[in-house]
Amino acid sequence: MQSPFVLIGLLVLLGLGSTARGAEPADPVAFQHARVTDVWEAYADKLTFGKGQTLALLDDGCKLSMPEWSQSDGELPKVRVSYDSVDGDDDPKHEGRGYHGSTIGIPSSVNYKGKRGVAFNNQVAVVRALECCHCTVSDSKTLAAGLQWVIDHHEQHRITAINLAPVDDLEHAEPVATEIDAKLKRLRALGIWVSAPAGNHNFTKGISWPACQPHCFAIGAVKPGKDEVHLDRHAKLDLVVPASATSSSNAIVCGAVLLLREAIDKSGYDWKQDGPNRAAAMLAILQKTGTEVHDPTSQLTFRRLDVKASLDYVFERGRR
Repeated sequence: MQSPFVLIGLLVLLGLGSTARGAEPADPVAFQHARVTDVWEAYADKLTFGKGQTLALLDDGCKLSMPEWSQSDGELPKVRVSYDSVDGDDDPKHEGRGYHGSTIGIPSSVNYKGKRGVAFNNQVAVVRALECCHCTVSDSKTLAAGLQWVIDHHEQHRITAINLAPVDDLEHAEPVATEIDAKLKRLRALGIWVSAPAGNHNFTKGISWPACQPHCFAIGAVKPGKDEVHLDRHAKLDLVVPASATSSSNAIVCGAVLLLREAIDKSGYDWKQDGPNRAAAMLAILQKTGTEVHDPTSQLTFRRLDVKASLDYVFERGRR
């Protein structure tokens, strides 16, 4: 028998049983499972779904001529700014083996011909920070430069979150000290969300770098339509999200935190009761409102993203 999430997702894709104003979710099954489409309906009159916030995409470059980036159904251009921390210029085009950065922002941010990402009214800052998303720790120098660029320009471009997309495809049980660590610590202190995908190799004794680092949230996955943990998982995981790859899981949660940040601001919720900075507080909210998922393979229990539950929690306890 098909999972109810799969069946509902198909209805959403077909435009049946959907009240998301005719929108086509970028990933219908995953969005329904994480209750993104429920949020679009329930908070249509309260939230702007990313307007006024910029998500930085640190990956291996982007083809900015793609219609998803060169055009937008929203009021503003989708790409607010671009930068290349490898070459030190503002042209993030793919070079070498790069390919991933052209699509990594779609689940979080797309708003083109009716297809919507989680925070579809946001803007993106496209940062080419290495040659290929399948990286090595030797890429830490240019990644650190990309993170420093965000630190230097986050106020100017209203950057509130970073999708740190690379994976080194290794099984790290402990952090690996590199140049990015000081940048991640500074970004956390600024309250800017930074998360990275855990990896896609079914590892159970560790996860990829840079997700394994302190001050970087590690995002894993459950199978879309099922609360069944898959791909890389370890005690370092902070959250699991429905997706077929952890890069997509991370993209979805990066969109979700833009909605949560706006909900905190609109509701007057006192986030300081949840953490020492905005990013840590948002993770705590996502964890406490998420669905428990036990993984028999690793014998660990994780929290699965429930976007509507997190927003309901904030609005119910806000001062406004």
